[in-house]
Amino acid sequence: MIPAKIIYGRGALGSVAEGPALISQPTITGWGGVDIYTGTVVEPSHPLEGLTIKDSVLILDGSKGSNGWSVFFHAAKEAGFGPAALIFPKLDSRTAVTAAVLNVPLVTDVIEDLFILIRLGDLLRVDGDHGIIEILG
Repeated sequence: MIPAKIIYGRGALGSVAEGPALISQPTITGWGGVDIYTGTVVEPSHPLEGLTIKDSVLILDGSKGSNGWSVFFHAAKEAGFGPAALIFPKLDSRTAVTAAVLNVPLVTDVIEDLFILIRLGDLLRVDGDHGIIEILG
């Protein structure tokens, strides 16, 4: 068995979750980027368009739009289509609020380049207590 690749950051919200990586360096527009009834990324021409955030480990390089950015992610969670965990290389005001309202494991302040190390669909375990990201396969 090949050992998991381990990446360290800062645990910002506790607990542990696993899921497939939904990763994109271009971030998703807050207002209208995610269908709140399905969790599907609907932002036209976005690299993740057509994919769902449901049960994923959502990895974005920040946010874009207003402070209402978190509303769409929270609404998707309330409809049963939220992510299992979040990874943001750095927090900004919008990503921090999103993490707080979703209340899922969060790792941030990651020094390594996640967008080189992690591929779309990789199975990840996120430990928000200890700031550990494991690439399981």
